[in-house]
Amino acid sequence: MAFWSVREELSQASRLRRSYYELLRDEMDQHILQYSLIDSYDNFRSRRLPYPFVKKRELKPRARIPGIEHKPQNAFLVLFVEETIAEAHKKYIRFLNVNKTTKKNLLVCESVPLAGKFERSQKYLESAHFINLLKSLLPVDYALLIQRDPASKLKDRYNLSHFHVRVDWPIADAAEALACSLRYISKDLYEKGDKYAEDIQKKFFEYYCMPVMIGGRRTAAIVASQYMKRIPCITTVYAGSSESRALIRISERGVSKAVLMKFTNEELDQIAEAGNLAPRTFKKNYVVAREKKDSICIFQATYAITNHARPPDDGKLREIKPDLNWLSVGGQHILPKPGVWKYPPLALNVIYTEFLL
Repeated sequence: MAFWSVREELSQASRLRRSYYELLRDEMDQHILQYSLIDSYDNFRSRRLPYPFVKKRELKPRARIPGIEHKPQNAFLVLFVEETIAEAHKKYIRFLNVNKTTKKNLLVCESVPLAGKFERSQKYLESAHFINLLKSLLPVDYALLIQRDPASKLKDRYNLSHFHVRVDWPIADAAEALACSLRYISKDLYEKGDKYAEDIQKKFFEYYCMPVMIGGRRTAAIVASQYMKRIPCITTVYAGSSESRALIRISERGVSKAVLMKFTNEELDQIAEAGNLAPRTFKKNYVVAREKKDSICIFQATYAITNHARPPDDGKLREIKPDLNWLSVGGQHILPKPGVWKYPPLALNVIYTEFLL
């Protein structure tokens, strides 16, 4: 059962808000893709460092990612909420007066360069200068919170309301909540012993397509995603880390990972032909950079949950089986460059194939 209402269950006012949120999210996707992948690639190039491309095996569910931090890779965490988070949730999602995006608070934060130029309207997503504020705050530690402005009664407005937002819900509590909803436990994480509790926590990471024992923003992202199920609306979490070199996106549609991937000219021609595009058109709209004879594109994998990661039809308690997969690869696409209007993502089976096509 969904924790959020589908469109058919919404009032006309809420449907309009949902449409506006999804429109803004489409724009946010473009900005975050640019910052997380293309800008990171440019960081490596400006430092004359080779870009550490993600290997195909790293995109498989349950894959292990090399624990190497790449400093030029942009790291960030953004929570984008359809509604306004109630005050009661401040205990675990730390959005307080001290970290509101006000000029006074930004001036105190030494890592924000544009505090002196800050204007109040900049924090609203419809502002022409919003992207400048977003880019200046993305490197700040912890998360950014974007939510509906509760003062916007006649017209729904979304603003970057808080920065430096800590997610303080324990991992054990998040895993317990997920396991209860999937009927692997009735109430308590340790009700079936320590080993069972450990298996549940490992499966919690797998559910969100993360390796066990990751740290920092990626753990905060999946804990926040699980916690936000307490709020009856849709939420989108964007995360980037210096280890994964991927844009991780978690929403009501599930988990996706976008990475930079390198293709030869021959492979490019095959992809263009399969998409009924002229090679020149494909290069103009999908290739974000070139290295010698190779072209670089944005590749996105989306993940689908299996029956073992869904609540059982009969609602009865069941036993967790660690060897059974909770995720499968649901979709694989080459994405158009950020800002491209006319051309769609192109399906491309990469992860489980020796050859591209």
